[in-house]
Amino acid sequence: MSETDAPPRVNGKPVDPRLLRYASASRGFFVAIAAIAAAQTAVIVAFAWLLTRAITGAIDGMPWADLAPTLGALALVVALRAVLLWTREAVAARAAARVQGQLRATLVEAIGVLGPEWLGARNSAALAVTAGRGLDALEAYFGRYLPQLVQTVVATPLILAVMWWQDWISGLTVLLTLPLIPIFMVLIGLATQSVQQRQWRTLQRLASRFADTVQGLSTLKVFGRQHRAAASIERVTGEYRRETMRVLRVSFLSGFALEFLASIAVAIVAVSIGFRLIDGTLTLAVGLFVLLLAPEAYLPLRQVGVQFHAAAEGVAATDDVFDVLDAARTSPRAEEPVVERARSEQGGTPAPGAHAVLVLDRVRVRRGERMLPAVDLTAGPGTVTLVEGPSGAGKSSLIAALRGAAAFGGEASWDGADLRALAPSEWLAWAGQRPGLLTGSIADNVALGDPTPDPATVRRALELACADGLDPAQELGVQGAGLSGGQAQRVAVARAFYRHLCGDAAVIALDEPSSALDPRTEGRLWRNIRLLADEGATVLLISHRTSARAIADQVVRLEPSEVLA
Repeated sequence: MSETDAPPRVNGKPVDPRLLRYASASRGFFVAIAAIAAAQTAVIVAFAWLLTRAITGAIDGMPWADLAPTLGALALVVALRAVLLWTREAVAARAAARVQGQLRATLVEAIGVLGPEWLGARNSAALAVTAGRGLDALEAYFGRYLPQLVQTVVATPLILAVMWWQDWISGLTVLLTLPLIPIFMVLIGLATQSVQQRQWRTLQRLASRFADTVQGLSTLKVFGRQHRAAASIERVTGEYRRETMRVLRVSFLSGFALEFLASIAVAIVAVSIGFRLIDGTLTLAVGLFVLLLAPEAYLPLRQVGVQFHAAAEGVAATDDVFDVLDAARTSPRAEEPVVERARSEQGGTPAPGAHAVLVLDRVRVRRGERMLPAVDLTAGPGTVTLVEGPSGAGKSSLIAALRGAAAFGGEASWDGADLRALAPSEWLAWAGQRPGLLTGSIADNVALGDPTPDPATVRRALELACADGLDPAQELGVQGAGLSGGQAQRVAVARAFYRHLCGDAAVIALDEPSSALDPRTEGRLWRNIRLLADEGATVLLISHRTSARAIADQVVRLEPSEVLA
């Protein structure tokens, strides 16, 4: 079962405590909302009391001069209640925006901690949906559900206490009937969360299917399978539509059930007050005051159930986000390595020594259930190390291990530091078989990650990568659209050269950099790679081309027959 097809998990908690841990902005939000809820409760009680005085005063024939202050105070309370409602929405909207930003930033940091190996085993489209639309749904969670939940915790006990103080029979009636709503809310909430989780998983599967189809559309058309892919997307879209309608159906039915229960409970209180008014055991002022408060006692609980449906998508998304953050928190890489601490104390990453050497000692890369054969090599500045062998021998897997995208055993170090304790960005510049270009200019792609790109260095990197005929200002589309395969490959190689030329990476790893090049351009690229090595670069080169041997100082050959199960 794939991750996107995993069964839905039911949290069962009104507020996930991990929210307070990972989003510090939510802590102040709860304090502010609690204060607003207390003020709203006081306003509700004051409104009921003033309205009762105004009605009973009018019935008793109170003069207008005596009634006017009560009506003025009543109008003031109504205005204050509106202001408090607006304030609550403003605070919730601001908190939602801050929490969204914090969780997105923390999610990106967590993925960085977990590393390429973890990310390679996940569906990037599903993660994108979670970080995008999923966290956007937190606006309903913070704007409606959480404020109403806090309002319930604060207002319901206070209103119940006031009712008991004025008329203990009505207070007891509310106390006995009030638990019915939470019981039904729990049952309805479990059903709602289950269908919402299914809807959320279906949306992730739809996004993944669509992204895969678009990425491989040219291949599908060549093999005449584009219609089948479109039919698959249509089928998943239909599933998503049905899951959405199921969510709406449960929402409407649960809303009706909660309203019906609350109406019955208020009716019981009203009938009890009516009988006691008739036999004279209860005054009109007390009865009317308690009757006005009765709906307010049930309203917060009813609204929590209603708003839970609006917030369910955000709850489902935060569950996925928190799972990633928990994985990063418990990851061995979450602890800052000793090497990194030492470097931060020294004021950044120091320049490597003149004899910084990459050493691999019995390095065995794990790929799924397989352990690839052990690799030994030593590569220093000024050298080109050629790694060759037939397809499937583990050449690309070796580079993947160096850049943190695959687990490995054995010892690997650069400049005396364990590679496991180093971020690849500190020492390695890499160009893989897939260019991995982004929307933007060619210069933006070459200087990727550099906050202050140097145009001269960009042009130099393009020249070394045999892409000097390309205009650095040329805009590219999605995944480098606008370039041929060979041009895109050269831009990716230029990106690796740029990092080295800027002093950000002493080691250059190139995986089949000439696979899409003609022999003449390939020969020029080999000469430029040799030039960079002669200037002090440490180059690891993977290539099937025998012409690469001409620039290699050493050759490491891998054989697929040595792969161990």
